[in-house]
Amino acid sequence: MTTPPTGHQHELRLEADGRVVTATVTEVAAGLRALAVDGEGLAETFAEDETPPSACGITLFPWPNRVDGGRWTLDGRELQLDLTEPAKGNASHGLLRYTAYRAVDVEPHAVTLAATVYPQHGWPFTLETTVRHELVADGMRVVHTVSNLGAARAPFAVGSHPFLRVGPHDPATLTITLEAATRYEVSERGIPTGTSPVAGTPADLRGGPRLGDLDLDTPYRDVQPGADGVRRTRLTAPDGTATELWQDEAFPYVQVFTPRNFPRAGVEGLAVAVEPMTAPPNALATGEGLLWLEPGETWTAAWGIRRVAAGASGVPAQAQA
Repeated sequence: MTTPPTGHQHELRLEADGRVVTATVTEVAAGLRALAVDGEGLAETFAEDETPPSACGITLFPWPNRVDGGRWTLDGRELQLDLTEPAKGNASHGLLRYTAYRAVDVEPHAVTLAATVYPQHGWPFTLETTVRHELVADGMRVVHTVSNLGAARAPFAVGSHPFLRVGPHDPATLTITLEAATRYEVSERGIPTGTSPVAGTPADLRGGPRLGDLDLDTPYRDVQPGADGVRRTRLTAPDGTATELWQDEAFPYVQVFTPRNFPRAGVEGLAVAVEPMTAPPNALATGEGLLWLEPGETWTAAWGIRRVAAGASGVPAQAQA
């Protein structure tokens, strides 16, 4: 038996409130390879013998998205990260994309995976991170923790890269709703060049445009939270069923990515990634949204995905913790 490219596959299952929730979480990148409620997919998947297409489902740490040229400055000293997106000359999606996390807690409905980022090219810190994927009655809750194991104050940002589905519905027929007032304009290399209001542009998702009409690889800020402090992005099918990604107050940024070459059973097509982020692209270089931990300090935050029945609304219990 050969080892899958994403390592050990943690198969999760929960029966609750008359529903059956299942998921597959990968050892490499603490990735989400599959998520379904009663057999209806909430997230795009890929075969066990494949690598994640377009970073599907992976955890992004200690920064999400890109660092321009891999260069950033710490206390007046320029640091150079390895360029992991050579075609665009960037350091992309952190330092754990191809790292096997270790399982520290395994239950039938949940798994907690941990990894340590040690000092390396352009990164002089030691951070420990855990990712807990836990099934709940309407989907999944994901909890991130970060601890500073080093002797110096350390920066970081966290993100994730799930691609969402609404069961078997054609992604082109879905509408997407995100209450975000401001987008980042980006260069051809994916680096922010400024911000602008979304009003009057195809990037305005507040009115629920059709995915089939969009071509986005767009970071957003000024995302309006609900009364509970939780921000939400919702995909809705023509029959009213929906998949919703929620992110707590520690995740004030989100990226929406709509590639048209996502592979499904050998056929490429439209897909949509909704990426919760604690900081925007290039945060190590700009400092925007960057979080800092003192030695011995720990941080935690959560996001999740849930299925929403036609006509339903309200706040999921897992978003309130």
